Amino acid sequence: MKRYLGDYAFIVPFLSIFLIFLAFPVFYAVYLSLHRVEDLYNVFGGLRFVGFGNYIMLFKDIRFWWSLLITFYYAVLSIPAGIFFSLILASLLNNRLKGVTIYRSAFFLPYILDVFVVGIVWTFLYSSPYGIVTRLLARIGLHTPGLLSNPKTALPAVVLAMTLKNSGFGMILFLSTMQNISPSLYEAAMIDGASAYTRFRHITIPMLKPVILFMVIIGFIGALSAFAEFYATTGGGPSVVVAGRSLGATEVSGLYLYRNFEALKLGYAASISFILLLITLVFSYISSGIMRERL
Repeated sequence: MKRYLGDYAFIVPFLSIFLIFLAFPVFYAVYLSLHRVEDLYNVFGGLRFVGFGNYIMLFKDIRFWWSLLITFYYAVLSIPAGIFFSLILASLLNNRLKGVTIYRSAFFLPYILDVFVVGIVWTFLYSSPYGIVTRLLARIGLHTPGLLSNPKTALPAVVLAMTLKNSGFGMILFLSTMQNISPSLYEAAMIDGASAYTRFRHITIPMLKPVILFMVIIGFIGALSAFAEFYATTGGGPSVVVAGRSLGATEVSGLYLYRNFEALKLGYAASISFILLLITLVFSYISSGIMRERL
């Protein structure tokens, strides 16, 4: 035992950080999800045990189910768009053009920028009547003032902004895979008379399937944790009336969780976080099973 003391000494710093900043917050969140704040002037001291009351109330909450629906809608729009743009960029830059390294860096640069900052920039680009995007659309005859204030265009507008921001990441993944495909496969296909489209469809795409599936997984997880992009652009609005209730057209689950936390409904917010965690774990488990079968 004594000869392992030195090894344990190296583990202690990481273990301390893990317990303080990761393990403790998770267990305390579980504790909060089983309690309700009774005294707003003594938030952490005025907690009342309600058991699974927060979860029961959550399943009856129309706004929560609406936020989940909007989250899935966001995922359905953003994941295919992200894969498509990333694949197009990777295909265009998978060559030996002069200065191609500069282009790759330029397209990847937006990915490392802060989401909130990018959201603010796009808010100005979409603003009416002087936003660049609004003015360009007006020039081609599409008069769509207030893209972020229209329930029909607000979510697609955010999807476009985030797709352009994050496509650089997918581009790098696709590029690294494309460059590892054996040239002999393309040479054999060319000898057989296969066109460029046929080679791309029957060689490139099948070889990229693991990357595509990985992007679907991280895209879905990203949609469930989306918050900053909507907080910076739409704030969850504009309002839309559904079944006689006024709901936010872009109020995703992450934003709804924050609204409850902001209102000091700590237990309720914690219960929302665990439901989202459960959905993420189930989806990740199913996706990993599919990935193992395909690889």
